[in-house]
Amino acid sequence: MPDSEMQQLWSTSHLSGGNASYVEELYELYLHDPNSIADEWRSYFQKLPQVNGHAASDVSHSTIREHFLSLAKGQRRPQAAVGGTVSSAHEKKQVDVLRLIQAYRMRGHQASSLDPLGLWQREEIVDLTLADYGLTEADLDTAFRTGEMFIGKEEATLREILEALKSTYSSTYGAEYMHIVDSNQRRWFQQRLESVRGKPQHSVESKRHLLERLTAAEGLEKYLGTKYPGTKRFGVEGGESLIPMLDEIIQRSGSYGTQEVVLGMAHRGRLNVLVNTLGKNPRDLFDEFEGKKQINLGSGDVKYHQGFSSNVMTSGGEVHLALAFNPSHLEIVSPVVEGSVRARQDRRKDSSGDKVLPINIHGDAAFAGQGVVMETFQMSQTRAYKTGGTIHIIVNNQVGFTTSRQDDARSTEYATDVAKMIQAPIFHVNGDDPEAVLFVTQLAVDYRMQFKRDVVIDLVCYRRRGHNEADEPSGTQPLMYEKIAKHPTTRDIYAERLVQEGVLTSDQVQERIEEYRTALDNGDHVVKSLVKEPDRSSFVDWAPYLGHTWTARHDTRIELKTLQELANRLNTLPDGLVLQRQVGKIVEDRRKMAAGALAMNWGFAETMAYATLLHEGHPIRITGQDVGRGTFSHRHAVLHNQKTGDAYVPLANLAENQPRIDIYDSLLSEEAVLAFEYGYATTTPNALVIWEAQFGDFANGAQVVIDQFITSGEHKWGRLCGLTMLLPHGYEGQGPEHSSARLERFLQMSAEHNIQVCVPTTPAQVYHMLRRQVIRPLRKPLIAMTPKSLLRHKLATSSLEDLSDGSFQTVIPEIDTIDPKKVDRVVLCSGKVYYDLLEKRRNEGNESTAIIRIEQLYPFPEDDLAEVLAPYTEVKKVIWCQEEPMNQGAWYPSQHHMRRVIAQHSVKNLYLDYAGREASAAPAGGYASAHAEQQEKLLQDAFTI
Repeated sequence: MPDSEMQQLWSTSHLSGGNASYVEELYELYLHDPNSIADEWRSYFQKLPQVNGHAASDVSHSTIREHFLSLAKGQRRPQAAVGGTVSSAHEKKQVDVLRLIQAYRMRGHQASSLDPLGLWQREEIVDLTLADYGLTEADLDTAFRTGEMFIGKEEATLREILEALKSTYSSTYGAEYMHIVDSNQRRWFQQRLESVRGKPQHSVESKRHLLERLTAAEGLEKYLGTKYPGTKRFGVEGGESLIPMLDEIIQRSGSYGTQEVVLGMAHRGRLNVLVNTLGKNPRDLFDEFEGKKQINLGSGDVKYHQGFSSNVMTSGGEVHLALAFNPSHLEIVSPVVEGSVRARQDRRKDSSGDKVLPINIHGDAAFAGQGVVMETFQMSQTRAYKTGGTIHIIVNNQVGFTTSRQDDARSTEYATDVAKMIQAPIFHVNGDDPEAVLFVTQLAVDYRMQFKRDVVIDLVCYRRRGHNEADEPSGTQPLMYEKIAKHPTTRDIYAERLVQEGVLTSDQVQERIEEYRTALDNGDHVVKSLVKEPDRSSFVDWAPYLGHTWTARHDTRIELKTLQELANRLNTLPDGLVLQRQVGKIVEDRRKMAAGALAMNWGFAETMAYATLLHEGHPIRITGQDVGRGTFSHRHAVLHNQKTGDAYVPLANLAENQPRIDIYDSLLSEEAVLAFEYGYATTTPNALVIWEAQFGDFANGAQVVIDQFITSGEHKWGRLCGLTMLLPHGYEGQGPEHSSARLERFLQMSAEHNIQVCVPTTPAQVYHMLRRQVIRPLRKPLIAMTPKSLLRHKLATSSLEDLSDGSFQTVIPEIDTIDPKKVDRVVLCSGKVYYDLLEKRRNEGNESTAIIRIEQLYPFPEDDLAEVLAPYTEVKKVIWCQEEPMNQGAWYPSQHHMRRVIAQHSVKNLYLDYAGREASAAPAGGYASAHAEQQEKLLQDAFTI
């Protein structure tokens, strides 16, 4: 650190003045032996930030600064000659000792005692033996230089070095960090691990707190097991160290100034976390065990899927905790958490991720087995999805349901190996050593806070019961459960240890057990740091969006003058912005559209929807694989300078203090990205949050998110969400993978006004649809089947007045001047096929057929359709025409709605016929000639059957 920066740091520190010499002495002691100073000071020095790769704890007027800088740079002070010239044989051994040190850093974890049950059978690591380096026991008392080893001595005997290495790298935890490319990060780990030899000294108070948390974890499980025997709870028994681990993460991150922590986890240990970490009232949990229904919640969900939020107090202030709701699909909640965290960070203008921390808790089998884990890791450092690093905790039961053989469960040594793809450090720790758990937890928090990257803690434990409490595990894991039956609990082991150390007496241990059980009996909160009257100033106000019933229409008009002013701002580009030729033509056309000299196309109207929403104060976030340009080159919301490559976003330059607009081309992922956007939308009710599929078919890759969250989240958990999905859909002869967004699936999942499914066919319709989604206070997911060829279709245009004065039409009536009295056939349709039908009718001069577009398929607009059909009093045939095969599209899910409307028509005994492709296993044909033939037939059928 430069002297000026150092002096400024020191002069503004609360440690300056008369305490300077005392602090310098403390720091000198810390550098040589961190265990020699009190916990509070050690924690303070450990958390000092790094500047330019070096610790900012360089205090002035002392040799401390010089010494610390030399350590941080991996250098050593010049060595004094000892005993004259050293023999070449000794120098060779010196090199081998340094190689041994490096081997322990790389592979010491493979010799660690990680399994509480002692069942792991691990091969001897030859790299960690003296013999592999030509060393013998005769060398143990020979002194060698320690190189970069941080053990407070520049020279030590081989015995001391070996003992330090085993204690640091092969004890009850194992550290993997040597795969990290950044040398500053590796050096940071070496200093933190080696300086305390893996065993920092903990205060009496810390040890008592650890035992109290373990007592709470075990106490709840035993209480539930006694009161509700055989009931599923997916208990944390065997992994009780999870509770003190979470407590330490929350408290330590709070000391850094973190204000919110968002947690995601599946079943194992969830009820324990709810009660013992988040402070859920035990009485409420007992009510759920007894099956008492929650008021004003649809289907509800099982208790181990429920979310919760609370506030706890830390040394750094109040911290808001939020546990995400989750389905049974295990890892899918992880990207949802990341999205929620990013939304909170954006709201707080927390670009560095200091104020909001994500924690994702995983099972070992799911972490190793599910691809969304890789997708979520891949997002972690990207512009659109980074959250300043996530703390991942693996509750490693060593068995996934009934699969425990490693050669069945995975192809990697550890369940955590996938994390190495982003160079995340990994700590494996024996769950039966709570002090080791505490140590690695502190390291993980400090690493995340200093380097803003993901970190993984592999809590190696076991599952005392089966997959659930009604399961008998010995049928599939007989040896493991024979061992578990005889194995003392983590709390028992640690309590005995503290009694032997004289930290507590046996009576005091028993008192803590009884105190906890009494609290449960009384229905008292058992989290002592719980804030009963939380600070609500940073909470999201959902009140404006609650209690609204479904309404199809909302006033989405805007003054024509305002519309044109915004359009002109969008199309006024900075000097020096050189556009590609076709893009320049698009911008020039938009200038003409704004002036009313050219009919508006889809891209212009969509962009104006965003501009007007920003003007009215609504933030916007749009992600997807090609959203900046648009897959079909229609949006061009991001313009690229052909000379410099710089990107310019006109929507971000409408006004000086406008709301934020984020437009990001995403990584090639659907599942994790859509889950992220769902999490973002559930945390930001006033924003328009959009995910666009590259092709609508690609939503298949995110089906879990659609099934488990988007279509059912409100009904199961009461979670409101205004997420918009834009899914390009339409049959243009592009084959089975680029035609259908699987409209039928969304309609099959539609019930109880859970989602909206719209198929807009004009620029004005997409404009009003997007504006309605935000301006209307109802928060329901919007599934929009958007077009491809219609983006530039000569008939798919709108006027400025359609935008300024119109509204979203759920049903669009016949647009040509046809006498209703002459109409004997009505064709109902949605989407692109309308324009094919319209052109065919016009070409044939047919004036006896009316074509009606249904633009919103769910909630189905029965009243609007009835109103549009009413004038056709001479109708004899009503046809539903679609491009999709009969077993797909809207035919089967929606025909009952249409039949109900037709049954109420003044003309009786009308029947709804079908015109479309035959039923098919694939969404579309792969041959252009076959596509054209099928398309012509369905159009002909619409007018003749």
